[in-house]
Amino acid sequence: MEKLRVGVIGCGSIAQHRHLPEYQSNKNVKLIAVCDINEDRALSVAEKYGVKAYTNYEELISSGSVDAISVCTPNYLHAPISIAALNAGIHVLCEKPMATSKKEAEAMIAASKESGKKLMIGHNQRFVPSHQRARKLIEDGEIGKIYSFRTAFGHRGPEGWSVEGKEGWFFQKEKAFVGAMGDLGVHKTDLLRYVLGEEITEVGSFVETSAKDFADVDDNAVCVLKTESGIIGTLAASWAYVSKEDNSTIIYGEKAILRLEDDPTNSLVVQYANGEVVNYQLGKIQSNDAGGQKNSHVIDKFVDSVVHDQEVPVTGQEGMKSLEVILAALESNKTKQIVRVRER
Repeated sequence: MEKLRVGVIGCGSIAQHRHLPEYQSNKNVKLIAVCDINEDRALSVAEKYGVKAYTNYEELISSGSVDAISVCTPNYLHAPISIAALNAGIHVLCEKPMATSKKEAEAMIAASKESGKKLMIGHNQRFVPSHQRARKLIEDGEIGKIYSFRTAFGHRGPEGWSVEGKEGWFFQKEKAFVGAMGDLGVHKTDLLRYVLGEEITEVGSFVETSAKDFADVDDNAVCVLKTESGIIGTLAASWAYVSKEDNSTIIYGEKAILRLEDDPTNSLVVQYANGEVVNYQLGKIQSNDAGGQKNSHVIDKFVDSVVHDQEVPVTGQEGMKSLEVILAALESNKTKQIVRVRER
């Protein structure tokens, strides 16, 4: 079988720590090219992987040299690059959040449908073993009726990890569109939708810029969410957790409480109403903390979907639904009203 020819557009930390090494280790992939507007960075990364360097994504897309690309650019470029690639007959794996508006997301989905090429959004929380086990327990009725939840994703902020530090696009509204809510919060909206198996229908939020005086995007957000069946809970996204990273989720049900990534040893703890406690050691969640990124499974899933011509596990539609919760949160903070998702 011929290998999938891949290019990576955007050579920042997410590309260098996740996409490129994971593509390199996939036996079905041949890395062809990288692209970055910073020529020195593009050349350096290209040399490391023995591939061609581009500084213009349109040149890479029109080169005819790749079958698939990863879009690892600032958020405002996700949609235009993805659409250009799809229209050129190239499969696309796009980082989250997939776009800066519902209109952009819809255009990406339309381009994928019209071209017949795959569009996958890089929501890696779905592939964490504890999250998959929790979803199965809920599906099987092990937890009974779900009443409430609380989820958080917070760390010190991307300035310590991104290639440009405090000067990076993460903190610039015209490039990022949204801060911690887009960087971290959208991961948790996607996770909640996946684990609970329900859509989020209403959002109330407080979204602030309080910790990063050099940023003009949000760095702290707390949301109250309600699902279609009436489950209520909170979501916190923060770039101001100055000690260890928090990526925990707790789900409160009729028969048990699920604690996901809340215990340093056990990735899932099930506390039953009768007092029984079951601990699962399923491996640690991917993290930017010491030790670097572990396999996110996103790249492998994307490659498998293309090679075997199967539907991707996180479609453009799924990415858009998770994005819409973030858009509703931003609107709620602005209007000081509860906002209904997808009725805006």
